[in-house]
Amino acid sequence: MRKLTVFATTLLAATPALAHTGHDTASSFTAGLAHPFGGMDHVLAMVSVGLLACLMKGRALVLVPAAFVTMMVAGGAMGMAGVALPYTEFGIALSIVVIGGMVAFGGRTPALAALAAAGLFATFHGQAHGQEMAAGMSGLGYATGFVLATAMLHGIGIGSGIALSRLGEAWGTTLVRVSGGAVAVAGMAVLAAAS
Repeated sequence: MRKLTVFATTLLAATPALAHTGHDTASSFTAGLAHPFGGMDHVLAMVSVGLLACLMKGRALVLVPAAFVTMMVAGGAMGMAGVALPYTEFGIALSIVVIGGMVAFGGRTPALAALAAAGLFATFHGQAHGQEMAAGMSGLGYATGFVLATAMLHGIGIGSGIALSRLGEAWGTTLVRVSGGAVAVAGMAVLAAAS
């Protein structure tokens, strides 16, 4: 129970969009790899995508993260090309609330709705990643880095969900759902800061 309390406290202490410095200095594989880990907003959303996929089981285990990564790449390309997406920070903050909420409700979201939500919100995350790349630099290494980091965060969510499920159906699912609720609450704080 102590670990759950520490985990929930950490989630509730989330700060707004710290990964989006606007310095336009990121251009390498390493910078791309670091970017999703640099802000609690990305970490919470991407780990929650993995938790949601784990709860939904079956093909969703692959399709939900794949939809996120695919649309994140599209959003990243837009950001790198200088195409602005309105309300990017708001979209990122809202993604934490919505995806965390989907987890809190036990992954009962219809598969098509989960895929659509993952894809829509991923576009905002990708936009933020793409905007951080320095002008005039090749985006391939940077994009490879942020795609790999995103897949790692999804994997952490999936792995956490699988590990918790070993506690038994009732306890494991309950802990995953409580985690989703904590993420959604943290997302509300990020959303309030982004508004």
